[in-house]
Amino acid sequence: MSKLTLSRVEHSQIQGKYHTIFQTIDWMRFVSQTQNAEPVVALVRDGECQVGVFYGLIIKKYGLRILGSPFPGWSTSYMGFCLEQSVSRVEVLLALKKFAFSVLKCIHIEIMDRHLKESDLKKARFKYKQQTGFEVDLTKSEEAIFAATTSACRRCIRKAARNGVRIEIADDLSFVDDYYSQLEEVFAKQNLVPTYPIERVRSLIECLLPTGNLLLLRARDKEGDCIATGIFPALNDTMYFWGGGSWRRYQILRPNEAMQWFAMLYWKERGVSRYDMGGGGDYKRKYGGVAIAVPWGRKSKYLVFAYLRNIGMYLFIIKQRISGWRKQR
Repeated sequence: MSKLTLSRVEHSQIQGKYHTIFQTIDWMRFVSQTQNAEPVVALVRDGECQVGVFYGLIIKKYGLRILGSPFPGWSTSYMGFCLEQSVSRVEVLLALKKFAFSVLKCIHIEIMDRHLKESDLKKARFKYKQQTGFEVDLTKSEEAIFAATTSACRRCIRKAARNGVRIEIADDLSFVDDYYSQLEEVFAKQNLVPTYPIERVRSLIECLLPTGNLLLLRARDKEGDCIATGIFPALNDTMYFWGGGSWRRYQILRPNEAMQWFAMLYWKERGVSRYDMGGGGDYKRKYGGVAIAVPWGRKSKYLVFAYLRNIGMYLFIIKQRISGWRKQR
């Protein structure tokens, strides 16, 4: 194999059926708007032969350039590479490091790629942490998927139907207010505030809803009141859970379980074969998925920035808790 190189191109030049939703023009436009970030798309070449594509965005912190693919707090998941199977992930990580530090003049890289392994990041001398979650196999029959959920989850889905809970698809921007007010109550239960502002939800819907790759759901009770909401993007073979909210006083009607079940069937009927529920949340286990773990890698040009990055993450958590305490007061 020749030495791998990366060279920047326009996103509009790239076409491919194996991209994730997070590697599309519309999703990167959403992140660019909400993070004031500069999109970066680069061809991966083995000599003169193109063997893949890299996706990321650059943000500036205190005048320093950081390449995220993605970066924590962006409300997005796997970006990274779209590569031919024969390409060494270790070699492409080394090429990315050189590209980021020398060509893009960045001082820090973060990357989460569904196909990267711990061993790849170790060999390339990237630090990493595991992003855990759950994934549901949607290639099975509807009956088999339902049977794979826990008995408690099945009872909740049936209970929602008996209680007259109705799931509907939303296509209006008033959904933003419904969703965010319910999200605030979800966080308030833990004396916290949401990790992102309402403007981010509005930007997501404006950028993605016209593409047909974003499912917005409302759950209504038998009186017609909106009691829960959910956001489910999807592309090619994978659907994702971006976020959900609900009113605490209506949770006895079990709208959340009914909404998740509706979303799975909706995307399954449209050819999606797996449901990646995103990181964290042990409550997701009840939907019958298997546990997955994807390493989130990072590399700093200067050692001091690695420490500053960790301090920044801790300060964000502290700020969120203080904001939640103030709101409760």
